[in-house]
Amino acid sequence: MIVFILRRLLWLVPTLWVIVTLSFFLMRFAPGGPFDGERKLDPKIEENLKHKFGLDLPLHRQYLRYLGGLLRGDLGPSMVHRGRTVSEILGEALPVSLLVGFCSIAFAVAAGTAAGLIAAWRQNSAVDYALMSVAALGVSVPSMVLAPLLIGVFALKLGLFPVASWGTPLHLVLPVVALGSIFAARIARLTRAGVLEVLQQDFVRTARAKGLSEFMILLRHALPLGSIPVLSYLAPATASILTGSVVIETIFYLPGIGRYFVSAATERDYTLALGTVIVYSTLLVVLNLFSEIAQALIDPRVKPR
Repeated sequence: MIVFILRRLLWLVPTLWVIVTLSFFLMRFAPGGPFDGERKLDPKIEENLKHKFGLDLPLHRQYLRYLGGLLRGDLGPSMVHRGRTVSEILGEALPVSLLVGFCSIAFAVAAGTAAGLIAAWRQNSAVDYALMSVAALGVSVPSMVLAPLLIGVFALKLGLFPVASWGTPLHLVLPVVALGSIFAARIARLTRAGVLEVLQQDFVRTARAKGLSEFMILLRHALPLGSIPVLSYLAPATASILTGSVVIETIFYLPGIGRYFVSAATERDYTLALGTVIVYSTLLVVLNLFSEIAQALIDPRVKPR
């Protein structure tokens, strides 16, 4: 296990290097630039700005200069948000995005696992059909559609939660539900299928013959092994939640990293866009590593690759 973790950590560096390199050149080759706007800048001012940010250098020198800054932990200054560095901007926005993302994952896992376990326990009953019908509906409704519906009902009509902005725990509820519902629905279906498969195993019949209650069989045997498909799904689900938070943060006007990612891409703020790509990529690689470790710890049959 230790060898596996070290090998994956070593792979982290070349993986991020490839992502940064591709992102760097794609941003540079895209039409437009950080100083293009409705009002054309004076050529002398534009020349001075390009010199300040090193955009007048050959492309390969810009690339090597950026990599050198990364090795020193310097993400560079923002080209659009004047007087602010990328590290300052991401340092303020990242905690908001992480809080929304991890709360959404926690909500999805808790709600989905509970619904799937109950559905498997009451297989082919009215409760099972009702929960799986809700799960099928949840999979069909994307977050960008669910979010306005939640705002219209629970914020505008009932007045239970604030519409937008940030500041209290109540501001988290609607974004978390909107972002996590579709994943909760998928986890519910995976949990139900996994638990039902485990309940057909010989060791479960042996446990019943020994007098172990159905509730204890579910919690002690069926749920740990039945949740392995859920653990496999968590890594791509986390990726989808992180990327989906861009839309949710925009709808709910949250001061997270997603809003800066969109603005950096449209405004050609090269350094800020690359900084957000690096942060997202690092999170996804690390969370994928944690998912594989968790699978190996729960089920000894799963061997880390």
